[in-house]
Amino acid sequence: MKSIAALQTAVTATPFDGEPTNAELDAIETESPLILADVALLDAQIMTIDRTPTELDQQRIRRARRRVLAARRDLANRAATLVVPGGAA
Repeated sequence: MKSIAALQTAVTATPFDGEPTNAELDAIETESPLILADVALLDAQIMTIDRTPTELDQQRIRRARRRVLAARRDLANRAATLVVPGGAA
């Protein structure tokens, strides 16, 4: 029977401290408007799960959808400007 003690060091060479890296935190901060817009849309949809949506509910859902689309557009535009800082040739 082989001992796996020698292989254990290679597997756990760098211990995981459970905290996100600075790059991960920056990505979350960049995407937070989209995340918040998605949460608002889900909240609006959840309110109408067990009943027929009223006109106010439908307005709330439409407004939340527009916020999600605007946040996605802004995030995509921000990513596009980062990829091509000088513009297309």
